[in-house]
Amino acid sequence: MCGIIGVFGSDRAAEIAALGLFAEQHRGQESCGIAASNGSYIKLCKQMGLVKEVFSNEVLEGLKGRVAIGHVRYPTCGSSSEYNSQPHVVETLFGPVFALASNGDITNYNSVKEKLQEKGVFFHSNNDGELLIRYIVYKIVYEHKTTIAAIRELMAEIKGAYSTVFMNRDELYIFRDPYGIRPLSVAEVSDGSYVAASESCALDLLGVKWKREVKPAEIIRINKQGLQIYENNAREMREGDSEKHCIFEHIYFARPDSFEYGENVYDVRKRIGAELALADDVKADVVVPVPDSANFIALGYAEKSGIPYEMGLIRNHYVGRTFIQPDQTVRDESVYHKFNPLSNFFTGKKVILIDDSIVRGTTLRKIVKLIKSKGATEIHLRIGSPAVQYSCFYGIDTPSQDELIAFQKDYREIVDFLGVDSLMYMSQEMLGRTVAFPEKYCFACFSGKYPVEIEENIRRKIIYKECDFSYHR
Repeated sequence: MCGIIGVFGSDRAAEIAALGLFAEQHRGQESCGIAASNGSYIKLCKQMGLVKEVFSNEVLEGLKGRVAIGHVRYPTCGSSSEYNSQPHVVETLFGPVFALASNGDITNYNSVKEKLQEKGVFFHSNNDGELLIRYIVYKIVYEHKTTIAAIRELMAEIKGAYSTVFMNRDELYIFRDPYGIRPLSVAEVSDGSYVAASESCALDLLGVKWKREVKPAEIIRINKQGLQIYENNAREMREGDSEKHCIFEHIYFARPDSFEYGENVYDVRKRIGAELALADDVKADVVVPVPDSANFIALGYAEKSGIPYEMGLIRNHYVGRTFIQPDQTVRDESVYHKFNPLSNFFTGKKVILIDDSIVRGTTLRKIVKLIKSKGATEIHLRIGSPAVQYSCFYGIDTPSQDELIAFQKDYREIVDFLGVDSLMYMSQEMLGRTVAFPEKYCFACFSGKYPVEIEENIRRKIIYKECDFSYHR
C-alpha cells in the first residue's frame, strides 16, 4: 500500500506535499519522495526513510515551485530500493519533463513492459509506477498524443489498480483506474490552489473549500485555466461490472478519520465490531483491541455486547505498522517493541481480543503469548474480516498464498498455532452489511474472485481452497 499527493497553484507546493505525505505516512514507511516544478524544470528528491526524516526545511527550500507530487511507499511491485521508490521522473530529448506517482499494482505489467521495451523504451526499475509514466510519455512524445488521449489509452490497455498523479512542468493530472480500487480524493484550498491525496485526512489539514472523491476512470487536468474534468469513454469493464473498491481499506489501511468510497472509515469499523458481537455468545470480562487499526472495531463490539472496552495493550507509536514491514524478521522483532500490556490488567480475566485481520499470524501469536504471560485465563480472538486465503494483486503485500495462514491451515490448526481458546472470523455476508453498497467492493482476498484481469503467469499461482472459517469458535 502506498500514499500519493498532488498540489497545484501554491508557492508552497512542496511543503504542502510533505504535510500531506506525513498525514499518509501510515500507508508506507519504507521510502518517500517529492517532485516539484518551478515552470522550467522538475526537481526530484526521494530517499529511503520517513517523511519527517527526509524532508527537512532545508530540503524543502530546494524544491521551489507551484506544482508538486509526492509518494510514500511500501513495496508491492519491485524490491526495496531507491530505484523503485516514487515519484518517477522522465526527461526526453525534446525537452518536456514529466513526473508520476501512483498507488496500486498493474496486473498485466510484464506484457505491457515487454511491448514498450520492443519499441526502445528503457526502464530503470521494476516498479509499476515507472511503467505508467513510460507509457504516457511514449504516447505523448513518439505518437504525438495529447496527455488526455494518452491516459485514456493507458486505461484501455493497462489493467489493475492505479490511483495516480501525473505532472508536466505546468500542469497536474489526476486519475483512477476504471474500477476505483484504490482511494483518491481532490480538493480546492481557500487560496485557490488544488490538492489531490490518497486519503481525505491529508486534505483536512489544509482548510479546503470543497473536496470530493475522484470518480473511477475520471481524468482531472489542472492548469492556469483552472480545473477541467474529462469522463473516460474507454471503461474496459465486463458487462455487469461496477466499481470494485478495496474493502481492506476500511478494515485496516485507511486512517479512521478518512472518508473513502462514500463511507466514513470510523463508522464502517464500528459496524464491523457490532456485526461480530451480534454473531457471538462468549461471556467475557473485557474487550481489548490490538491497537490501532482494531480500536474502533473493538469499540463497536463492546457497545453492542455490553462488555467493557479497555485499552489493555499500549502501543508505542514510534514503531511502524508491522503488517507493512517488508521483512518478516523485522515484523517479528517489532511486536515486542510495539506493544506493552498494562501492569496487572489481564490477571484472572477472560478476554475478547479484537484484531482487524489475520494475514500471516506471526504477530498475533506473539501478542496472545504476551497477554497469557500476564495472567489472562481465557483469550477469545475475534477478527474484523473473513479469512484471508488469496493473494492480492491490486496493491497489498500478500504476493504468495504460502504466506497466508488461512490457506496453510484449517480452523483447529490456526487456533492451536495462535494459542487462543476460540476464534471467530467475520463472514463475507456480515462484512457486506457494514457498507452501503457491498456489490461495489472487491473481496478477492477472501473469495478468490478477482474483478480485474490478471496475467496468466500470475494466475497460475492461485490455488482455490474450500474451507469455511466464518462462524467457527
